Amino acid sequence: MKLRIILASLVLALPALLTSCTQKPQPHTLPPTQTPEPVASPETEPPDPQPVYDRLDRARSEYKEGITALAAGDEIGGELRIAAASNEIREAARECADLEGCDLETVFDLLDQLLNEQGIALKQQAFRIESMEASIEEDVEREPGTSPFVATMPELGRTVSLLNGTDLRDLITLNGPIKAAIDDWLTWMRPLLMESYENYQYLRDRVAPIYEEAGMPEALLFAMMATETGGKVHSYSRAGAAGPLQFMRSTGRRYGLHVEDGFDMRLDPEAATKANVAYLNDQFDLFNDNLEMVLAAYNGGENRLRGLSRRHNGTSFWESEIYYSLPRETREYVPRILAASWLFLHPEEYNLEFPEYETETVELQIREEIALDELTVCLGQAGNRNGWFRTLRNLNPRYDPGERIEAGETIEVPVVVASAYDERCLDGELLQRARELHDANYPDDPEMIIYAVRRGDTLGKIASRHRCVSVGELAAINGVRPPRYVIHVGQRLKIPSCP
Repeated sequence: MKLRIILASLVLALPALLTSCTQKPQPHTLPPTQTPEPVASPETEPPDPQPVYDRLDRARSEYKEGITALAAGDEIGGELRIAAASNEIREAARECADLEGCDLETVFDLLDQLLNEQGIALKQQAFRIESMEASIEEDVEREPGTSPFVATMPELGRTVSLLNGTDLRDLITLNGPIKAAIDDWLTWMRPLLMESYENYQYLRDRVAPIYEEAGMPEALLFAMMATETGGKVHSYSRAGAAGPLQFMRSTGRRYGLHVEDGFDMRLDPEAATKANVAYLNDQFDLFNDNLEMVLAAYNGGENRLRGLSRRHNGTSFWESEIYYSLPRETREYVPRILAASWLFLHPEEYNLEFPEYETETVELQIREEIALDELTVCLGQAGNRNGWFRTLRNLNPRYDPGERIEAGETIEVPVVVASAYDERCLDGELLQRARELHDANYPDDPEMIIYAVRRGDTLGKIASRHRCVSVGELAAINGVRPPRYVIHVGQRLKIPSCP
């Protein structure tokens, strides 16, 4: 309890430092009897702010040592170090505010970094305090010289030996960020986790053997698909990445993912998984088999990580020199991958139940031309409460769901779909309705008006303003993806004109 109070007080103290740093320095008032010193001439060199920066750097190191001391259980020592470092930062900030050419952004960046690190420490401490009693027996059996606190921290330079023959559970240390990511997966991201697992199960026979042959853990493959796309084969990012494992076009070409007969091979699950294995192995060579650095390169760019690795040789991904030099997306991506891997391996520890699916598939010969979306409508929810659209697309990535497949061609479907096809999708009113829905469309361009998005606009506001279109229709017409429906100022939207 005492540790919580200490850390909570520190969190409250740091914003006060921010306030003091942003206050405009007051002009100095000299005594009436004192003659003001002459203003420096233009030729005079401005004072050097480097000593202030050096002072901030020393304070940063002292503050981090205080956090480390707290994490190791040294409450008094950690508190004293942090208090001393806070005073140093406050004094350095005042010097900087009075010094021409000194960049106060340096102070703000430092405080932001320390706040983030302290937030991680808070989560780690809360968990340790709650689990202290439960870990006493385990502590007695530890190797001499080890600590339960140090054991929960990631080791520097941990390697994966290319993951060959290595149990992934031996490589993941449940530190603060990974626990936070586990919490995300089990709360607001649980629907995505379950959807990802279902999508993965129907692809598993195609992609898992590729990882197995390469000596890579299946849990990592599942986690990457879940984090990247939720196991959706036909996923595209705004940046241009595509496929279940989100290869950029240039990177895909490096690993054999070309366009073949008009089909983007990035969308082929097997080809993308082979490219993923080759890419990861290349990155293991570059980053001394460090799993976290390799995952960060996969998301944040290998050139960026290579530069950081050269500048901070041997430094762990979790150290601030690396961690806070990366964008927030990458800082969240790495623990999210490791958290999903851990849950794949240990669902029972979190009351998580992954359903069992009948994933056996067969080749179904189409007897009457039909599109995948028509097939989805007439199949309904036979054997799948969410319907079969995503599974059919994933299993047949080369088919456009809106184009009719000619009679005599074959597609891959789950066994339950094959039997339902004969019963529901060969004739009858339901098939006719499915065809009518397929042939229906939104108004063409000549009946559209063009609207430029203004500041403060949302898709909902625009739809209500024009009244003739719903949010869903407006999003579909303009390729705006749910659920967030993100639009930006200046974006030109097509809106159906009212009759």
